[in-house]
Amino acid sequence: MANFSQIKAIAFDLDGTLIDSVPDLAAATRAALQELNLPLCTQDQVRSWVGNGAEMLMRRALSFALNTAVSDERLAACMPRFMYFYQQNLQQHSRLYDDVERVLQQLYAAGYQLAIVTNKPYEFTVPLLEAFKLNGYFSIVLGGDSLLKMKPDPMPLTHILQQWQLEPEQLLMVGDSKNDILAAKAAGIASIGLTYGYNYGEDIGLSSPTVVCEQFNEISGLLDVSAESMEQ
Repeated sequence: MANFSQIKAIAFDLDGTLIDSVPDLAAATRAALQELNLPLCTQDQVRSWVGNGAEMLMRRALSFALNTAVSDERLAACMPRFMYFYQQNLQQHSRLYDDVERVLQQLYAAGYQLAIVTNKPYEFTVPLLEAFKLNGYFSIVLGGDSLLKMKPDPMPLTHILQQWQLEPEQLLMVGDSKNDILAAKAAGIASIGLTYGYNYGEDIGLSSPTVVCEQFNEISGLLDVSAESMEQ
């Protein structure tokens, strides 16, 4: 069993970790392709493409539809329309995963500092957190465009270490993708890999997180937060 006794702060991924946002991302992706009279992708395909930010999602969708590599110019021309359609579909079909709000309430009440570290553009991250009434738990929110680099680069996590004046052993990364685990390893911090999210069809265990969890509520036991506090 991993020892998380020194943890003071927790950084959470968003898509595939706290929120299942693929249905809305798929709707926006399909709308952008339809406007270009291109073949439409499926929701399952979008689920396998999510994780490296909005531009990479659309690059993968366009490459699929055109059956060829996509130029930077063509991608740049398409992105405003994808962003528009996603803004229209931001919270139509997305949902919280089981126990997310309850466990966040518990961790917040226990005094942990909480952050969001996602590759989703910041302009979509904050409204999505607000829509699910999660924004009050997080004192740092980093989108994929908030800093010069995003996961799997460690920059967002080292930024949090600096902002909160933490040692690496005091910060924990929780995510569903190898990008989360690689970023944590590069930053020298512990990680929890969740099996239920989006990881390009790969077993999250292959990335060797500190701990693998099948359910979000397992985090409570790992951090030794009492069951009583969950019921309050």
